[in-house]
Amino acid sequence: MDKILRGIQSIRGSISVPGDKSISHRAAMLGAIADGITEIEGFLMAEDCLSTIDCFRKMGVEIEITYENKGRIDGEEPGCEGFDSRPESAVVKIFGRGLYGLKKPDGPLCVGNSGTTIRLLSGILAGQDFETEITGDESIKKRPMGRVTWPLKLMGASIDGADGGSRAPLKIRGGRLKGIEYKLPIASAQVKSALLLAGLYAEGSTIIEEPEKSRDHTEIMMKAFGADICRESNKIRLTPVERLTARKIRVPGDISSAAFFLAAACILPDSEVIIENVGINPTRTGIIDALRLMGADIQILNERTINGEAVADIKAKSSGLKGIEVGGAIIPRIIDEIPILAVAAASARGTTVIRDAAELRVKESNRIAAMVEGLSGLGARIKETADGMEIQGTNRLKGGRVNSFGDHRIAMSLAIAALGAEGETIINDVDCVKISYPGFFDALAELNKFGD
Repeated sequence: MDKILRGIQSIRGSISVPGDKSISHRAAMLGAIADGITEIEGFLMAEDCLSTIDCFRKMGVEIEITYENKGRIDGEEPGCEGFDSRPESAVVKIFGRGLYGLKKPDGPLCVGNSGTTIRLLSGILAGQDFETEITGDESIKKRPMGRVTWPLKLMGASIDGADGGSRAPLKIRGGRLKGIEYKLPIASAQVKSALLLAGLYAEGSTIIEEPEKSRDHTEIMMKAFGADICRESNKIRLTPVERLTARKIRVPGDISSAAFFLAAACILPDSEVIIENVGINPTRTGIIDALRLMGADIQILNERTINGEAVADIKAKSSGLKGIEVGGAIIPRIIDEIPILAVAAASARGTTVIRDAAELRVKESNRIAAMVEGLSGLGARIKETADGMEIQGTNRLKGGRVNSFGDHRIAMSLAIAALGAEGETIINDVDCVKISYPGFFDALAELNKFGD
């Protein structure tokens, strides 16, 4: 489906964004291998997280989904073909089967488009006493898996797959795992999390060293479920325990979803937006830090802690942004938000340089190339570099036809660019926003009536 948007003058109002995708994934996974019933409030009902639920249902885990004011929904089995429209969040009850209670599925597990699901679940499957095939859509089959499968093999798992196990589909047979000390070649929360999950089944401690601290939702949630895990500087140590214990989880709003509205408020004149109940884990707030360095007027309000995660309301106002250099230690904290940061840079004074972000080339799309093509099509002065991009701010973008490349973050970033452009913009293939934020365009309409 294409989306037609027209430039608008401003956005104003208060909204909530759906639950954090990273936290929703991890809560479902740990709940499935814990003892007892885990209840998750605010679970993100987007395609990626539903793929995680589907995989565990196929391994014998009973999972109930209750939508607000609509009761329990049965018989909805998400899979590779996509999902019908549904509310963005729900209460999910997971009847955990314990560390060793998963059952061999009848067929391959399909993760859809979810890189988080395939990588983290590989860590859990590495500890099972059965063989499992795990696959996904065409995008997943192109994404690098060797960074996960190689260290899992070092721990004792048997893994085969395309290109020697570096691409999906993967066949994983758990073995007698042993803890390892492993230094990550790049900061990756997904690789770190997969190894820590495998470490729950290993003999001895698993120690992971990061070059830079990546998002730490796995460590926070593992500790909440009773895992023996600690951090010293950039090293995380996990020692196996006999069991994990179910608990109640409340998922805050996803800062990666909030980022689109923060940027929109900053670049559009006479704009002010408050986004309520957003997770502000320090490993995720790189977008706030970067926008503030550009001169953004962003305030953090009503800070509190829920389930070990920092949560707050965020207010953003129209701001005169300026170009900056972005690279180094901030990149792991902003990697998913670089596309929307590029949109902000296109409206800033001066030049913005984004470097050390080559990881963007192996996301759902080549996000460097996709954003350069998309913003160039709207009149931005932007060029691709080996590990990022250079953007010279322009007075105003112009409408045009652009391509999302089936990537949810590209589609939403280009939608925000379209709001600040003159005339009409057509974005190809916006159905992909269902991967993380099904109601994105409704939220934009709530802040200002626009488009078709």
